[in-house]
Amino acid sequence: MVGEVSGEVRVMVVDDHPMWRDAVARDLETAGFAVVATAGDGPQAVRRARAVVPDVLVLDLNLPGLPGAQVCKEVVGAQPAVRVLVLSASGEHADVLEAVKSGATGYLVKSASTEELIEAVRRTAQGDPVFTPGLAGLVLGEYRRLAGEPAAESADEPEVPQLTDRETEVLRLVAKGLSYKQIAERLVISHRTVQNHVQNTLGKLQLHNRVELVRYAIERGLDDG
Repeated sequence: MVGEVSGEVRVMVVDDHPMWRDAVARDLETAGFAVVATAGDGPQAVRRARAVVPDVLVLDLNLPGLPGAQVCKEVVGAQPAVRVLVLSASGEHADVLEAVKSGATGYLVKSASTEELIEAVRRTAQGDPVFTPGLAGLVLGEYRRLAGEPAAESADEPEVPQLTDRETEVLRLVAKGLSYKQIAERLVISHRTVQNHVQNTLGKLQLHNRVELVRYAIERGLDDG
């Protein structure tokens, strides 16, 4: 059903088209997820997400009242544990980058199949960044571009502060775009151990999610070699 996720994954679906919203909710429930709320506009989405605190927020970008990117920013800002999977009709690069910068964990276009959506929600719940094919490279490319710009007040910053050798090793593999499962197989450790290393690293670096972690690693060249 939901793979390696322990327990029932609580999902909230936000879309302003009732038929689409209901169909997505129904597909996710059939796959074994617990759909704890739905919403049809931006302000309603923010209120309900704060009330129910889902594990995964499946979010459209084109919403009345408040844009999806702003909904993402407000929800994740108030509740960093909520992971956001954008499900949008737009594959425009600007929309993808805005969503990621607002705190989205992944981005899927609505042309995706039901199976791809279910897999994307499952992986998002695990903390894996999930992108429609072709978009992951775009996001990493943007982070590389930003990393090439002068960083303010970073001269005295240690390269990888207070990380163990294994945490640094996991961080390198995260920066290369490997999933937790792939990292576990590469290092011959459990999926849970990989998650623990990533969570410890996030805490030490004062970052909020895996997307920020990838950017941190790329800025320091940890995705090379």
